[in-house]
Amino acid sequence: MCRPGDPGASAGGDAVTRQPLRLALLEAERQLAAAGVASPRVDAELLAAHVVGVPRGRLVMVPLVDEPVLEEYRALVARRTAREPLQHLLGTAVLGPVTVAVGPGVFTPRPETELLLEWGLKAIADVASPLVVDLCTGSGALALAVAASRPDASVHAVEADPGALTWAARNIATHVDAGGAPVALHAADVRWPDLLPELETHVDLVLCNPPYVPDGTSVPPEVASFDPPGAVFGGPDGLEIIRAVVSASAALLRHGGRLAIEHDDTHAEAVPALLRRRRVLTDVEEHADLTGRPRFATARRATPLRQQGGLTATR
Repeated sequence: MCRPGDPGASAGGDAVTRQPLRLALLEAERQLAAAGVASPRVDAELLAAHVVGVPRGRLVMVPLVDEPVLEEYRALVARRTAREPLQHLLGTAVLGPVTVAVGPGVFTPRPETELLLEWGLKAIADVASPLVVDLCTGSGALALAVAASRPDASVHAVEADPGALTWAARNIATHVDAGGAPVALHAADVRWPDLLPELETHVDLVLCNPPYVPDGTSVPPEVASFDPPGAVFGGPDGLEIIRAVVSASAALLRHGGRLAIEHDDTHAEAVPALLRRRRVLTDVEEHADLTGRPRFATARRATPLRQQGGLTATR
């Protein structure tokens, strides 16, 4: 098949057997919209760019394509109309500065998590060689985004699920092979009472995008059929893993260290309340996503002010 740059791709005689990509894009957009895909035009263009082998912004430079290319494109569009995740079809997902491999067996990173990432990077902006822990790392995207943004950081990623660990290890290896800063991957459960004891009271920043959807909640087909349930649902109230994350973070953080936890949009009061119950955590704040929905909560490990008569005051 002829793709841009192939010998003969622009030969005049081939144009007779080649088809307009624009018409295929319009038909793909129509099918995706009818299937209930939230962003049909974007998805249609990203799939076309993937098949043709050019950046999305350069599709306009590819007016005609061979029939085998169209067949491959139509097959991917059909899978997307069946609500297979776009990222699975592309084989990758983007979070901030990194692109990670994703597929069956691992949670697909979502764009809204970039807000949590941005907050975390600002929190350690003035910290030299920060120590950062990403709990419930899944594909490793959040940990790798920190490592890519702060090569001087010591980044640790924690995951309990064997399938997700395989994806995380693959993504970390790809990142390091490309010259990126290393990330330490731990096969561990945030519910363990002795999680990462060697890091206790030393961590500058804990980030976490845990399973937080309450059991039984209706979710989009892409989530229901393709994301691992254990990476999505967090118990009857959605807070089972978050409670463990709060406890683990309180132990891991140094005085003045920061914590950010993504949560369900029904948790605007519940998660900040869990953070405020820990006397060692202060400066609790709730943050909305770009649509205005509650999305993540943050806190700071209190700093001792003084110690008198065996009692320590904190702020």
